[in-house]
Amino acid sequence: MAKPLRRPFSRSRLLQWLNYVLLALCAYTTLFPFINIIAVSFSSSRAINAAEVFMWPVEFNINAYFNLIKDGQLFVAMKNTFLITVVGTVLNMVFTIIAAYPLSKSRLRGRNTMLMLILFTMLFSGGLIPNFLLINSLGLVNSYWSLWFPALISVYNMFVMKSFMEGLPQELEESAQIDGAGEARVLWQIVLPLCKPVIAALTLFYAVGWWNSYMNVLIYIRDTDKLSLMVKLHQMISLLSPEMLRSGEGVQQVVLTPEGIRAAAVVIAIVPILCVYPFLQRHFIKGVLLGSVKG
Repeated sequence: MAKPLRRPFSRSRLLQWLNYVLLALCAYTTLFPFINIIAVSFSSSRAINAAEVFMWPVEFNINAYFNLIKDGQLFVAMKNTFLITVVGTVLNMVFTIIAAYPLSKSRLRGRNTMLMLILFTMLFSGGLIPNFLLINSLGLVNSYWSLWFPALISVYNMFVMKSFMEGLPQELEESAQIDGAGEARVLWQIVLPLCKPVIAALTLFYAVGWWNSYMNVLIYIRDTDKLSLMVKLHQMISLLSPEMLRSGEGVQQVVLTPEGIRAAAVVIAIVPILCVYPFLQRHFIKGVLLGSVKG
């Protein structure tokens, strides 16, 4: 009986296996820091100090998380961050859409001039001190409007939205206008439903930016009960002392390590965004690609 011929190992198969190996290495290097941080946050101080933690928690415990949330300040900061993120993202999307829709129309008078002026603000800014003096003169210091008002529109995101709108079929808008629809109705019922992918992508961009807001909160917000999650976590970590890194009482007292506290803080900070991302992933990828290849 003749033996079956073995399929030759072609160059295409070799390249395919190399691609698999490279993608696996990229995935590993991307996921390893996050997995390691989670493992450290749930490990004991002895295992962390002995460098025994790699990809899995050693001597599992939640003392680091308990130390962060025991006084309730973290929940107040998380509520503040949730408010900043939701309101800021809604304002960003509303003003981005309002700016991008008319600028996507070639019939708009002075369109090119306005685009050049807007692009100028993307390349040059007044700087930190003039911005602070402006916010202070408007009486917005120690108010969340000091965060929302200067950042109503991201020029880059507005151009992405504008490019996406320019690629929509003009016949749909023209047919709606023939039927008597005004610009507001065309935008609400025709354009926005077609812009769901780019809206999802930009919403995620804005939301992540607001959730991670740190420097502006540190500059403009004075009351401690108004601070965002990132600022509060930084303060809690920077003020750590040996007396604070103790959980429990008496003989069962457990000494925590700064590394464990920092790892728990990182996990608390990024988990909410990770919970939102899977619901927007499909629209996110499509919206970024379609909105960035034109115009």
